[in-house]
Amino acid sequence: MRTPEQDDEMLHAAHASRHHWGQVGDAKNAAIGEWQCSRVYAVLGRAQPALHHARRSLEIAEREELEDWVVASASEAVARAYAVAGDRAAAAEWRARTAELVAAIRDPDDRLTIERDLATLPM
Repeated sequence: MRTPEQDDEMLHAAHASRHHWGQVGDAKNAAIGEWQCSRVYAVLGRAQPALHHARRSLEIAEREELEDWVVASASEAVARAYAVAGDRAAAAEWRARTAELVAAIRDPDDRLTIERDLATLPM
């Protein structure tokens, strides 16, 4: 079990990484950074910031027409955030959308990574 200090450190690290890549990276780095922040908040059970960062990740991925796995990963983050929030209907809707996106991922290793994440959704 993590301590509150470890939880804070995890949050600070995710935000610092996102900030760093926002300065020196590209849109893909930004989308991944937002996904990472969302995942940390989801792990901590903090649904609202998880949903905020998941939506940002998806917005960037779709607007910039990023790789298929980046879009699918962002969609999975939205599903996860809704699941953490206890909104089963929205989580199920986003899970189904993500499953469709995952099925279209060309690279089998990328597809497997997102499938594994999708399988861990707290439903």
